[in-house]
Amino acid sequence: MSLKIKDFWELENKRFSSKPTKLSKHDRYVLELSDKIKHKYDSVSVNVPIRHLKRSLGEIDIIAKKGNRLDLYEVKCSYRILKARKQLRRMKKYLKLPNARSYFYCGSSKMLVTV
Repeated sequence: MSLKIKDFWELENKRFSSKPTKLSKHDRYVLELSDKIKHKYDSVSVNVPIRHLKRSLGEIDIIAKKGNRLDLYEVKCSYRILKARKQLRRMKKYLKLPNARSYFYCGSSKMLVTV
């Protein structure tokens, strides 16, 4: 039985690579939501850092684009809509996107809310 070169390299990389890191609960919820919404958009970006010069201003969990319209998603493990609303408003202000739609996703209850 012969082993293809591609299969060989995959086996070698698995053997020498470090342990696969386990995703956090938040990261699992972000991936779950991105899988649910990706068919509605032209592109979906996950965990997008926002920087100004050398300073980090925060991170947007999901930015989705359809045509020239942007949607921002904030994911929380529990229902903390006030914090999500505050973060989304701040990101819209920093990015100068007053017309972008913003959404809150609660991972534990699988609820998507327009903010």
